[in-house]
Amino acid sequence: MATTRNAHAGWVGDLPTGAGQVTLDSSEIGSFDITWKARAEAAEGGTSPEELIAAAHASCFAMAFSLFLGEEGKAADYVNTAAAVTFVPGTGITTSHLTLATKIPGISQEDFDRIANAAKAGCPVSAALAGVEITLEATLEA
Repeated sequence: MATTRNAHAGWVGDLPTGAGQVTLDSSEIGSFDITWKARAEAAEGGTSPEELIAAAHASCFAMAFSLFLGEEGKAADYVNTAAAVTFVPGTGITTSHLTLATKIPGISQEDFDRIANAAKAGCPVSAALAGVEITLEATLEA
């Protein structure tokens, strides 16, 4: 079954000095301030499209990794993921760097690396970001 999630944004003013808000409509979690400064310089209490993409990529990767791990009959004690999405003004989004730290009883390093890379490639957000470089730093903790 397909699902659709919704958000909306409003903006007032020009790009350098204007401001707006993005609202997460489907979850009704809230509204978040957006500014050019928060996007291109320092967040200072605002968010940016890149931060929202990073949140989407980190959560999607964690889910994909857990799915592929389960298909191998394995379960992690924990899965911690992060994504760092880089934005270059005038160029756009250039990279998304995924970081994974996990503990999985009874898995070999080879199987772990294979599953982590499969999750990186198989995550739907990775597919949506196909035009940018996606890197992965995966750590299997003892």
